[in-house]
Amino acid sequence: MKNPFANLKLFKKKDKDQSGSPVPKSDKPKKDNFFSKLLKNRIGKASVQGEEILGVELTTNEIRLAQVSSNKSNQWVLDKFFVHKFEGIDDNGTVLENQDKIADELKLAIQTSKVSTTNAAIAIPVTSAIIRVVTAPLMTDEELKKAIDTDSLWENLVQLTDNLNDYSIFHQVINKDEKGNTMDILFVASKLSDINSYTAIIKKAGLNAVIIDVKCFALKSAVDQINQIAGSIEDSNLTAVLEFGLDENYVMILYENNPIITDIFIRSQDRKTLQESNNQEEMDALVRRYMTQVKQAVQDFETKYEKRIRNLKVTSNLENVDDYLASFRKNMVNTGYNLFNPFEGIKVPAQLENDVQFTNPSYFSTVMGLAFRKLDVFGYYKFVTAVKNINLLPNRDNMIAQKKAKAFSNFAFKGVVGVVAVIYVILFGFSFWQIMDLNKKIQGYEQVVQVHQERTELRDKFLKEKRMMDKSLELSNSIKSNKTVSFRVLAQIASAVPNRVKFSSIEYNGSDLITIQGTAFSDQDILKLISNLNNKKLIAQASLASMILPEQKDSQSRKGFVIACVLEAV
Repeated sequence: MKNPFANLKLFKKKDKDQSGSPVPKSDKPKKDNFFSKLLKNRIGKASVQGEEILGVELTTNEIRLAQVSSNKSNQWVLDKFFVHKFEGIDDNGTVLENQDKIADELKLAIQTSKVSTTNAAIAIPVTSAIIRVVTAPLMTDEELKKAIDTDSLWENLVQLTDNLNDYSIFHQVINKDEKGNTMDILFVASKLSDINSYTAIIKKAGLNAVIIDVKCFALKSAVDQINQIAGSIEDSNLTAVLEFGLDENYVMILYENNPIITDIFIRSQDRKTLQESNNQEEMDALVRRYMTQVKQAVQDFETKYEKRIRNLKVTSNLENVDDYLASFRKNMVNTGYNLFNPFEGIKVPAQLENDVQFTNPSYFSTVMGLAFRKLDVFGYYKFVTAVKNINLLPNRDNMIAQKKAKAFSNFAFKGVVGVVAVIYVILFGFSFWQIMDLNKKIQGYEQVVQVHQERTELRDKFLKEKRMMDKSLELSNSIKSNKTVSFRVLAQIASAVPNRVKFSSIEYNGSDLITIQGTAFSDQDILKLISNLNNKKLIAQASLASMILPEQKDSQSRKGFVIACVLEAV
C-alpha cells in the first residue's frame, strides 16, 4: 500500500495570529473600516456558534454519533452521544462495499438517538486520502487561482496516477518564503467516487453531509480541543499522538499547531496477531517491530527540531490496548504512553454519563473530533490552523455560498426584529410617560365623579320642572278667552293628564267654565282624567260633556272626548 504521508513535512514557523498559528503574509487580513470589520466578525462568529454539526463515524460493525455545543460559560457540552452496534458484514468487508447496509443502520441510529440537526461531518480513512505538503514558486492569489483552474499546478507538483478530474481536492497555502521565492501548499485529495459514495450513504439516512474530513485531522481536532480545555502544563506547542490499531497506524506530532505524520507499517500477519493471538512471543515480536518505527519517528523529530517528546497520547480500537501499552513503556522507558480521553473536561449531562463510561475512551476520538468541527463559511477560523478547515466535499463552494446567504438573511432578520423592538421600547416609554402625566391630571377623580353625579341629579330635577312649566304655557296659549286665568288652575289641569291622554284644545268662558277637548286610547283613560280633575282643589266639578267616535291614527284606535270643568268660586 502506498504511504499517504510520504511527502508530508513540517509547516515552517511564520507570522502568527493570536492563537499562535501561522499566517501567510499575503493572506493576512486586509485592513478594513471599523464597521465592515465589526459586521464580518459578528456575522462570522454568530454563524460558527449557531451551526449545529453532528459528528458521524462509520465502521463495518458500529456507527458512532456525537454532537456538542457551548453554553453561556463558553464550556463544551455533550448534547448527543450514541453508539449503534450491528452485525452482518464480514470482518474483511469495508464501508464502501456495503453502502446500503451501512445507510440503513445509520438511519436506524439517527431515529433511535433522536438527533435534531441534519448537518453531518464525516471522516474518510487515511488510506483513502492523498496528503502532501508541496513546495511551489511564490505566486499571488490570482496567479495561484489561475494555475489551479488550468490544472497546471497539480500536474507539475503532484504526480497522480489518475486524471485530476477524478479527485476532490482541498488546498491551502500554509507558508510563504519571500526570500526563497517559494511557498508551501497543503494538498489533500480523495477519489470523487469514494467521496460520492460516502455522501450517498449520509443522504440515504436523511442527513446532509457538510464536512468531509480525513480521520487523522479529525483526531487532531479532538486533541486540540481537549488540550485547550485541560490547560495542560506540557508544552502547548508540542503534542504527539499515536494511532495504534487494526485499521490505521501512524505517529502524528503536532508542533506549532501543525501535524508531522509518519506512517507505521504493520504486516497482514501482525493484524491477525492484534485481532486474535494470545501468544506472548508473537505479541512481543510485533511490539519490537512496531516500536522500532515509532522510535525512529520520534528521534527524527527531536534531532531536527531539538524538542523533547515526553508523552504520546494513544488512540486505539483494540480491546486489549492496555497490554500493549505496558510493552510500549518498557521499550521507551523515558516516554509515557497514555490513552487519550476525548471526553476530558467536557460537561456531560446526567442522562449521558453512563454512555461515556469506557475502559478505552480513545476509541471515540474521531467522532468527537468531527463533533468539534464548525462549518466556518465566513473565515472565522481561517487563520487558526490550516488543517482545521479541511473539507473534501466536492460542492463545498456552492454549499458555503448558500450558508452565507442564509447567515446574512438571518442577520438581516434579526436586525429588523431589533429595530422593531427598539421602536416598541420607545413607544412603550412614551406611553408610560403619557400614563404618568394623565394620572397626575386625574387626581381627585372620585370627588369629581361624586360632584358630577350630584349636579346631574339637580339638573334632572330642574329639567322636570321646566317640562311642566312648558306644558302649562303650551296649554295656556290654546285658551280662547278675554280674561287671564289663574296659572294655578292650568297647572292643576296639566298635572291631572294621564300618560295616554292628549289634549287638542282648552277653552275658557271667562268666568267659571273650562272646556277640554282631546283624545284617549280607552274609556278608562278618560275616566281617570275626570277622576284626577275632580281631585283638584280649584275644580269644583269635572264631567264628560260628549264622546266622539274613535278615529284611526297610527294604526291605533283613539276616542275623542269633551270634558266640562266647573271652577271653584275665586
